[in-house]
Amino acid sequence: MNYADLKIWGYRRENGRVGVRNHVAILPLDDISNAACEAVAAHIQGTIALPHSYGRLQFGADLDLHFRTIIGTGANPNVAACIVIGIEEGWTQKVVDGIAATGKPVAGFWIEGNGDIATVAAASRKAKEFSQWASELVRTECPLSEVWVAAKCGESDTTTGLASCPTVGNMYDKMVELGLYGCFGETSELTGAEHLAAARAASPEVAAKFMKTWQSYQDDVIEAHKTSDLSDSQPTKGNIAGGLTTIEEKALGNLEKIGKKTSYIDVLEPAEAPAKGPGLYFMDTSSAAAECCTLQAAAGYVVHCFPTGQGNVIGNPIMPVIKITGNPRTVRLMSEHVDVDVSGIVRRDMTIDQAGDTLIDMIARTSNGRLTAAEALGHKEFVMTKLYRSA
Repeated sequence: MNYADLKIWGYRRENGRVGVRNHVAILPLDDISNAACEAVAAHIQGTIALPHSYGRLQFGADLDLHFRTIIGTGANPNVAACIVIGIEEGWTQKVVDGIAATGKPVAGFWIEGNGDIATVAAASRKAKEFSQWASELVRTECPLSEVWVAAKCGESDTTTGLASCPTVGNMYDKMVELGLYGCFGETSELTGAEHLAAARAASPEVAAKFMKTWQSYQDDVIEAHKTSDLSDSQPTKGNIAGGLTTIEEKALGNLEKIGKKTSYIDVLEPAEAPAKGPGLYFMDTSSAAAECCTLQAAAGYVVHCFPTGQGNVIGNPIMPVIKITGNPRTVRLMSEHVDVDVSGIVRRDMTIDQAGDTLIDMIARTSNGRLTAAEALGHKEFVMTKLYRSA
């Protein structure tokens, strides 16, 4: 396969980025604006509301992350246009201005001094305009390498490290060198393999940045709040049922997602957009699927590759999530959740190289408009990450 010649039909956005979906997002600034956003989405076809639980009395780094996530979500190339609704004008306008920097259509509305009914009416009129405008946008031919592809794994088992994670790694080995932007995360799930992850950094400086990030997570989150060890959470009950007995075993499989030869070129804060050009990036994220996917989408990634062993059903409202499994039992019992079956690897009738090609083909098909299993089943998990208690 000549990977350099692979093309897809995507939406070329105002800032030059390539999107593979064409959403009109109705985005609440804060939790108490959810109802208004959902009312607009219920009235106007072709729009999608993204309700969440936060946005009030946050401060410091937690507030910065909130804005970075909300603005990044609206700025994602899979979003054609965006309506922002907040309780008050100031913070709402800050989000509007951040999204407007991409050049895409965006409008903000606030409830204080107007009330829900007037706000929903005004926002609905603008959302209708955006929806009709977006419906006439035409896909154009774009290199597949311009599609930003993120990855994480979930409900891992013994087949994850043997088959589905190496499949993603094989894809990155083939596509990153052609100019693809990639991303992996799950800081806690690298515990026990952190030295191996550091060794895959592109420079000593990036390795040191990774180790500082990993150690901070250990010190500030895990050591500060654990009851005995990570066994409260890592491995999960599903991981244990799948044969993974320690976080170290899980970490070694997790790391297979970055391939055999690809180095990561920078370490990102949660929801931080990559800024050092094409390449693979590490992002400091939770290992919880919905949180991680939300952060990666907010950083600008437009397709997600999700290896799973026992069968994780996660989706995302704006970023299609491709499920890959190497577990024959999961293929048999949860086939409706599987996009790429690489169980042939464990049966010895498929190579990892062949599996990587199959995944690349599925990324292209998804980019061209094929609904992923999660999309077809209506999975739209959108979960903000919160760093600490509100004021």
